[in-house]
Amino acid sequence: MGTDERMKGKAEEIKGKIKGAAGDLIDNEQMEAEGRAEELKGKGRQEAAKAGERARGVGEELKGKIKGAAGDLVDDEQLEAEGRAEELKGKGRQRANQ
Repeated sequence: MGTDERMKGKAEEIKGKIKGAAGDLIDNEQMEAEGRAEELKGKGRQEAAKAGERARGVGEELKGKIKGAAGDLVDDEQLEAEGRAEELKGKGRQRANQ
C-alpha cells in the first residue's frame, strides 16, 4: 500500500514539474503555479506514505521484541528467532522509508 502511494505521489510530482515547466516556457503564470502546486502535492503524498510505512515498521519492531522476549522467557529458541526476524524486518522498513 505504501509503495503504491509513493508511486502515485512521484507521478503527480513529475506531472506537476512538467506542467510548471510548460507554463514557464509559454509564459503562463497560472499554469506554472498549478504545476508547482501539483508537484508539492505529489511530494506531500510521498512523505505521507513514507511516514505510514515507518509507523508500520515501528509496530513490527515492537511486536518482534515482545515475541523474542517471550521466546527467551519460555526458553523457546524458535519463537525467539522469529521475534528477532520480525524486529529486524521492522527496523529495515523504517530505514527504507526515511
